[in-house]
Amino acid sequence: MPPLVPNTGRSYNPVVTLNGWTLPWRMNNGVKEFHLVAEPVVREMAPGFKAHLWGYNGQSPGPTIEVVEGDRVRIFVTNKLPEHTSIHWHGQRLPSGMDGVAGLTQPAIQPGKTFVYEFVARRPGTFMYHPHADEMTQMAMGMMGFWVTHPKAKHPLIDDVNRDFCFLLNAYDIDPGSYTPKIMTMLDFNLWSWNSRIFPGIDSLNVRLNDKVRIRIGNLTMTNHPIHLHGHEFLVTGTDGGPTPKSTRWYEVTTDVAVGQMRQIEFLADEEGDWAFHCHKSHHTMNAMGHNVPTLIGVDHRGIAKKINSLIPDYMVMGERGMADMTEMEMPIPDNTAPMMTGEGPFGSVEMGGMFSVLKVRRDQKSGDYSNPGWFKHPEGTVAHEYTGPLAEPARFKSEGGQSMPRSQKPLTPTEVKVRKPSGGHDNH
Repeated sequence: MPPLVPNTGRSYNPVVTLNGWTLPWRMNNGVKEFHLVAEPVVREMAPGFKAHLWGYNGQSPGPTIEVVEGDRVRIFVTNKLPEHTSIHWHGQRLPSGMDGVAGLTQPAIQPGKTFVYEFVARRPGTFMYHPHADEMTQMAMGMMGFWVTHPKAKHPLIDDVNRDFCFLLNAYDIDPGSYTPKIMTMLDFNLWSWNSRIFPGIDSLNVRLNDKVRIRIGNLTMTNHPIHLHGHEFLVTGTDGGPTPKSTRWYEVTTDVAVGQMRQIEFLADEEGDWAFHCHKSHHTMNAMGHNVPTLIGVDHRGIAKKINSLIPDYMVMGERGMADMTEMEMPIPDNTAPMMTGEGPFGSVEMGGMFSVLKVRRDQKSGDYSNPGWFKHPEGTVAHEYTGPLAEPARFKSEGGQSMPRSQKPLTPTEVKVRKPSGGHDNH
């Protein structure tokens, strides 16, 4: 969905939610009113692969809520789940009774009931919302969303930007061929997603050359994610606590987003091209992966594979020469299963999945145009290519080097162990 430009209330520069949308509101006597519906949803995580999740207003994650600092906000929450729920407004300053922890600060919202939350958006920043009732089940099923509070006036620590993107990091454990996540998984997730989408089903981030770009990233998985951008350096300009002081900012190309945290990064998109943007944990850029696959690199299976094929017609060896062969296999996979590594780029298979997308920086992208410009046309002579000329013998590693603490060269003295059995008439100590 393109950015939702405000037509009531105070103006602001809206965000773009990757593969998502912004929740509309209505003004009621100066109060900005929203309506969230917690309900089962079907989310297409990648082309041809759908998951049965729980979310809000027809999607997981739910729609982004955008307000302005100082707005009085009223949110109606209707529960259409088969069990009770609540909503916690992660990171917000508000009355304790509006914090959304079922049993502690409010009664749970029973199925079929509607509750109302009302508070003032007291500080600008990037926040999240998610249940605080049967949290392990409901968040594992996809219940979460983004909240952005824009500053009401020029802020010394919040710059104006041309492009403002946001997405949530979430993870699922969905067996190949099935539709519903396993909710008891603690570590071995097999689908790592941005806004419940996996590569190649994640939108590219399309910007104009020399745009100032902000990206807001929230993490509601059970592990940390080092988010890495190619081709540019960025500053971390915000966290859950709000904008960071300028004295604490330094340029980097990877920032770690821990569990329950938000990171806001900003950079000048001054390098034209197609630039990878992804989690730097390599197993987080693969889909539907198993966790008990043995390493078979260097093992020649040609004779055995033929014999097994006579018994199991579609048998294929995985990992004999590394895992890249997976992108070229025509091995049948269960229905409703995303390939492990996929995505076709202008030069062939990208061999990625999960938490991966592309920043597309273009000179001729119009201001405010978020459409996909297609693949970058590289200037002549700027693409790595095969070299067929003469080559000198390359230098090779020849020595293991020394040790920081070498072993003693003294001959070892043999040790004789003598065992003496105590006599029965004495105390043994």
